[in-house]
Amino acid sequence: MFQTLRNAWKIPELKSKLLFTLFIIVLYRVGASIVMPWVNPDLIAQQFAQTGGNAFTWLNLLSGSALSRGTLFALSVSPYITASIVVQLLTIAFKRLADWQKDGERGRKKISALTRGITVGLALVTSIGYTMFLDTNGMLIHVKNVATNAGQKVVTYSQYVTSTDALGQTTTSIAESSALMYWLQLIALVLCFCAGASLIMWLAERINEYGIGNGISVILFANIITSLPSILTNLAKLCFQRGGVPAQNADGELINRGLGAAFAEVANGQVWQWIVGAIIFLAVIAILIAFTVLVVWFSNSERRIPVQYAKRVVGRKMYGGQSSNLPLKLDMTGVMPIIFASSIVSILPTIAGFIPNTGFGKFVNNYLGMNSFPYLAIFMILIFAFAYFYVSISFNPVEVANNLQNNGGSVPGIRPGRPTIEYIKKILNRITLLGAIFLCVLSGFPMIVNAVWYAIDGYGLADLAFSGSSLLIVVGVALETYRQLEAQITLRNYKGFLD
Repeated sequence: MFQTLRNAWKIPELKSKLLFTLFIIVLYRVGASIVMPWVNPDLIAQQFAQTGGNAFTWLNLLSGSALSRGTLFALSVSPYITASIVVQLLTIAFKRLADWQKDGERGRKKISALTRGITVGLALVTSIGYTMFLDTNGMLIHVKNVATNAGQKVVTYSQYVTSTDALGQTTTSIAESSALMYWLQLIALVLCFCAGASLIMWLAERINEYGIGNGISVILFANIITSLPSILTNLAKLCFQRGGVPAQNADGELINRGLGAAFAEVANGQVWQWIVGAIIFLAVIAILIAFTVLVVWFSNSERRIPVQYAKRVVGRKMYGGQSSNLPLKLDMTGVMPIIFASSIVSILPTIAGFIPNTGFGKFVNNYLGMNSFPYLAIFMILIFAFAYFYVSISFNPVEVANNLQNNGGSVPGIRPGRPTIEYIKKILNRITLLGAIFLCVLSGFPMIVNAVWYAIDGYGLADLAFSGSSLLIVVGVALETYRQLEAQITLRNYKGFLD
């Protein structure tokens, strides 16, 4: 891979494409660091830390921690990904959209325009929901206060004012505000978040046109890589300490112990805590490296169906008579079943996060929370279901068999027509089963580790639970970009028989 990058860097055109892609990524990270006005990023980060394990944790990981800081690009690529999935499903339900997909460049432009429109609509809806979430949890500067006086509802408006004295100490006080400033704040935030998501879509399309790789995938790759240092830092903290520096309480007992101290079961935790913690930390890193190798191997694996083409005479020339194969990737679904399953299974924990003190919230957190085994069981079942569903809508055995028959091809030992269709379906079902098992192991194992970790130290690491899904995305994007670079290099270095 590094040799491919060096070779690409020597070609001026590819070098400019790589530099342009890096420039777009830098622009994106700048936008992801611009905190919006009227937003308190510290309160947002604190809220996300307390409600880890729901859909917000997954979305925050995909945004490169921009969602948990209330920045301009807080919504990240989520609206565009959702819009792409919606359009892909609509092409199955509506014949006109399916015809657009088969209409070449003209149809592709129509599909892209439809995807952009749906992206903006979803971004607007998501911006409203995210802004109301910030407002409801008191994370904005201007606040609406509702009280009851003598049986009548009284609405007042206030704002948080932050001041810094000569010694550099920051204090926050409450001052009077107005309804105009309150509603202006909400409208401005909704428009800014929506504009940020639309700008991300535009940046991704520029990468598609002038850069290397798929724009959305490259931005998603950069977001996950950006979150890696904070994940490793949190992992180290949970291995050696829990939420703070180990200290002793009034009775002389060690508090804020990490997982290492919990395993070591020592009174002072100053020797074995660090040894056991280091062993756990290195073990987790080794498992992640092993999973990376597994993902690379499985992503490049394929089942090849042999195909024999019959000889045919056209004019004075004879065509065909050669052997080929029909490659079917073992990982045909990619990360899509995990995204679908995690979105559905996180609905109840996300709702419970807004009302944690109610009976419903306590029931969901105890029995259907992310650290519970019923949650894991439902998640695995949904992965299997969506794996078969996604393969059924993305791969048509009937169309493949008909194309083979029309081109004079056949599978050795299998008659053309219905027997070929049934044969391809049988192989496809086996491949889908292997892919679903692979996805369950990849995404379920980190969740089980997080659940056990939570049971031991009472805190866990929510980011670790999504490490399998993130790893699959990162490896998939890296391999896709690597193949594009190799294809571009081969195209420019190709020599014909006249050279």
